[in-house]
Amino acid sequence: MPSKILVAEDDKFLMKVYQSKLGKEGFQVIPAMDGDEAVRFATEKHPDLMLLDLIMPKKNGFTALAEMKQDKLLKNVPVIILSNLGQDDDIKRGLSLGAAGYLVKAEHSLEEVVQLVRETLARK
Repeated sequence: MPSKILVAEDDKFLMKVYQSKLGKEGFQVIPAMDGDEAVRFATEKHPDLMLLDLIMPKKNGFTALAEMKQDKLLKNVPVIILSNLGQDDDIKRGLSLGAAGYLVKAEHSLEEVVQLVRETLARK
């Protein structure tokens, strides 16, 4: 049974890239195009891990992460933030809200994202 990865990303091109790469690596990808969908799909589909963008419509990633970590059914789902927000304050905020990792998109390859996904799932 492949691990389910919920990808919360509003950029359609990036979503297709993540879906393609993660799918080829053997993961089942659940796409969410905004923060509301991310929380709703996490509740409905019980992912093994979430990749979360921070700048999204309807609900930003910080809010979605905070809501998930307050939910007893979702609080143990590892969340890796994938964002272009790379300021120290943003990184500290994401990690303090309970993210398992934080990657700045422009600084990491798809292979590095997949590697962090695998490492995080192995620790789970």
